[in-house]
Amino acid sequence: MTRGLRLMTYNVKGLKVDRDAVATVVREAQPDVLGVQEPPRGLLGRWRLRRLAHVTGLRVAVGGRGSRTTALLVAPGRRVTGAHAVRLPWRPGTTRRGASMARVDGVAVLCVHLSLVRDERAAHLEMLLRHLAAAPPPHVLLGDLNERPGGATWDRILQDLTDADPDGPPTYPAVDAKHRIDAVMLGPGLRARSATVRADETVERASDHRPLVVEVEAARP
Repeated sequence: MTRGLRLMTYNVKGLKVDRDAVATVVREAQPDVLGVQEPPRGLLGRWRLRRLAHVTGLRVAVGGRGSRTTALLVAPGRRVTGAHAVRLPWRPGTTRRGASMARVDGVAVLCVHLSLVRDERAAHLEMLLRHLAAAPPPHVLLGDLNERPGGATWDRILQDLTDADPDGPPTYPAVDAKHRIDAVMLGPGLRARSATVRADETVERASDHRPLVVEVEAARP
């Protein structure tokens, strides 16, 4: 990576709350990479995701197909290779989930939206961490973990990666947030220059999560 990356993770709740407010939040954040959880689905889902990308000055790198509960949007001028969906096993009675992965300016970025079901969350996480580890470093995992710090999910991720915002504020719910369940995790070779969770009236109107934005750069030797 020859220049820094501005990473943003945001659960947009299918753009069903206030899509214009979501667009405003994203546009003002100016991310190089936007990891989306709960992108719009259904017959017009892909069109609505492309519309979000268009009005925020981004392009869809991964969306639809097996990515299901995630998507990756990337800014113009950033080189994207190996963009693909990661299909996850599903059992009746649970949400069909997937992940999104791409290499952006040489950094392998994996966007996740982990299960609310503990055992399924653990099984999916192991699959996703193996998938990420198979890619050449450096690595980033970002998304909605559906678990608070100190839980098994966080402990497992922190065996391989580093929390970019370990003292960060809660991200859920958007109004009167109490839980930090959204995260950006960095592999060796990367460091966080800054981390911000936006909290204001626009964010409260936009979705049920607050977005996390992390400025990442190559770690100093």
